[in-house]
Amino acid sequence: MRALLPLVAALLLPGCVIASETVNAPAHLSDATVLDAIEAEMERTAAGWNSGDMDLFLSVYSPSRQTSFVTDKGLLRGVPAMQAMYEQAYDFSDVAKRGTLSFERLDFRPLGPSHALYVARYTLTKPGAAPASGVTSLVWERYAEGWRIIADHSG
Repeated sequence: MRALLPLVAALLLPGCVIASETVNAPAHLSDATVLDAIEAEMERTAAGWNSGDMDLFLSVYSPSRQTSFVTDKGLLRGVPAMQAMYEQAYDFSDVAKRGTLSFERLDFRPLGPSHALYVARYTLTKPGAAPASGVTSLVWERYAEGWRIIADHSG
């Protein structure tokens, strides 16, 4: 009987470890639920831009210093660097200079239970000027407070 105890323990221990990992794993969300949540964030960031609220516009980004924003001018890291770039390039207090922002989803793909890729066409419309448009690819990460952008590549 004593000879069987190590064998039984060896057989049961892996099951305990697997059960522990499963309990701590994030709950699986359906692709449609994730897409709905991310599109709500896209609407929120556009609303921030369109109302001249820089904080609301940038609130969809992860506060991590590693959050990246790639433009045709190079790589920025962190929301403060993005905010400085936007403040220099746009007058948020004047809608005529800031323009109106909209997004059109081109692609969406979950990248596991806590990440997703969202590709969109952005359009910035200013009175008396041709619309500016380009493509953005956004990597999202799921946080306790919701989905946040961790990497933005806009061109």
